[in-house]
Amino acid sequence: MQHTDPATLAFLRHRRSHPPKLLGGPPPSRDALMELLELAARVPDHGKLEPWRFVVLERATLDRLAPVLAEHVAEAGGDEATVAKARSAFASPVIVAVVSAPVDSPKIPEWEQFLSAGAVCLELLNAALAAGYGAAWLTGPAAEPGFARAHLGIGADERVVGLIHIGQRGTTPPDRPRPDVAAKTTFL
Repeated sequence: MQHTDPATLAFLRHRRSHPPKLLGGPPPSRDALMELLELAARVPDHGKLEPWRFVVLERATLDRLAPVLAEHVAEAGGDEATVAKARSAFASPVIVAVVSAPVDSPKIPEWEQFLSAGAVCLELLNAALAAGYGAAWLTGPAAEPGFARAHLGIGADERVVGLIHIGQRGTTPPDRPRPDVAAKTTFL
């Protein structure tokens, strides 16, 4: 017997990310954010290793890190436009860094654990959107290992898989062109 959920299918058909520049405050409360994180943790996880974790960047931290990130980009040779973009990268009301934290396992390869962390990113993005927030999954210079280790508390064997920007929805962004799925599908 097939069990369908038309509302979820409709959500998935029409979901779209909301660019951080369109997000406003206030951010979700800590309780609301914890609920979104609990939903995000319901992902495929072979071996039940939980090879990921969350680092929540709240407003005071984002304000403190914005000039630090701009300086990091400038020191790496970024031009004026790239530095300005880095300076505004932390404008969202709250950002959740999803961190791949692989677990030593003789059975589960690290690449599979990394995919589980990526699934957490998408689950958090969709949970935030379904809860009525605007959200986007980005990376950029703040996710680079050097910056993340120095300023986000990321360990040497960890990696930021995504920075999930969450806030109140502004203008709904236009839909973007979608892939021709038939051209990318092979049936064997």
